[in-house]
Amino acid sequence: MSPAILLLLALALGLAGWLAARARAWTFKRAQPGVRLAALPSYHGWYVALWIVIPAVLFAMVWAALSPNLVLQSVLASPAAADLPSFGLQRQTMLAEARNVALGNSPAVFNPAAAGLVEPFRTAISFYNWIGLAATLVIAFLGGAWSFLRLRPDFTARTRVEKMVMTILLLASLVAILTTIGIVASLVFETIRFFGMVSPIDFLFGTQWNPDPMSNPLNPQGDRYGAIPLFWGTIFIGAIIAMIVAIPLGLMSAIYLTQYADPRVRAWVKPALEILAGVPTVVYGYFAALTIAPGIRDIAVSLGISNASSESALAAGLVMGVMIIPFVSSMADDSIAAVPGAMRDGSLAMGATSSETIRKVMIPAALPGIVAGVMLAVSRAIGETMIVVMAASTAANLSANPLESMTTVTVQIVAMLTGEGSFDHPATVSAFALGFVLFLVTLGLNFIALRVVKRFREAYE
Repeated sequence: MSPAILLLLALALGLAGWLAARARAWTFKRAQPGVRLAALPSYHGWYVALWIVIPAVLFAMVWAALSPNLVLQSVLASPAAADLPSFGLQRQTMLAEARNVALGNSPAVFNPAAAGLVEPFRTAISFYNWIGLAATLVIAFLGGAWSFLRLRPDFTARTRVEKMVMTILLLASLVAILTTIGIVASLVFETIRFFGMVSPIDFLFGTQWNPDPMSNPLNPQGDRYGAIPLFWGTIFIGAIIAMIVAIPLGLMSAIYLTQYADPRVRAWVKPALEILAGVPTVVYGYFAALTIAPGIRDIAVSLGISNASSESALAAGLVMGVMIIPFVSSMADDSIAAVPGAMRDGSLAMGATSSETIRKVMIPAALPGIVAGVMLAVSRAIGETMIVVMAASTAANLSANPLESMTTVTVQIVAMLTGEGSFDHPATVSAFALGFVLFLVTLGLNFIALRVVKRFREAYE
């Protein structure tokens, strides 16, 4: 049975419990007119409804994860599964075909040998669906009956409901923390495993990146896992070229929109500028590959540079800089607009020009927000993949020439984790080491941003 059906059933039972509990609370009030209820009747209803819905939903989630394995074990124990291959792709394909036919997702099996498994699958699926339905009803009934019998005039339902809601909110907030811990733990574990195959010295300080997924994993050739070209490409494209484009344009656009633009112009220009943040990166990649990169190559050739590549770090960096302009502009705009008007008016009253006021008063006062926007933009740029793949190639190249092809850490992570590479091979596991280094770099940028914000923050009356 679909988890959605169990969820809807739990919600329906919860609604019924809410109505019944609220009605019971009103009977308390009518039966004893002089007695004041400790909570409103609606809180009595919510108390019962939560005790019905929460256990039923939790069971539905657990059952959705367990029932497919139970169905499979039941089918494998049937006589029809005696002729299945012991293991391998053919066995999994036959089982998948029979399950799809039993669920109604496919009209017939492609392999005739799988036809005998359809009926065992139907029987097992129907059996466990009824078990899930019955268990959901029982759990909802027990939770509702237990909570319903606790209702009385002096029952503090509001306090109980608020504690339950606070617990739910706490668990929801812990999801992000636990997810972060899980990501870090998986990266650390796989990175340690990779460094057991390849020396950290070769990885962190080597200048040649050319892993071979088809090589012998027992002889990984550590000198082919030098990640310096990847780190340099990431910094050169995302933190140098892109920032040279994004910081001046973003900051100047913010200054114009907050200090000089007519309100009608600002009402049109600011939303149009922020639309850039919503454009898919693959669209930027197409634009970089089909328009910017050939244009840069043609200009370089016209200037006498014969070795200019049609895939260059300059093309990727320019388009990436345009993509992250809204990150810098929006943060700078908000920070400059938040500076108290009295500071600007005082500077102008002292005889300073508008440009002097902006340079010496507004920008220093808004510096924490501007730096935070720049750091956010840098973090966004060094994590970009599609633009680099389509405009700067996947070749690891250690060069300061922006007209040559380069690649970044994120591109190589995608390259290593896609395909049919084994997770026991150092070429595949190297993606986790690259991801861990990228994670540390991004974390360091966040710490720098926090330190800068604390250093230059000012409090205004």
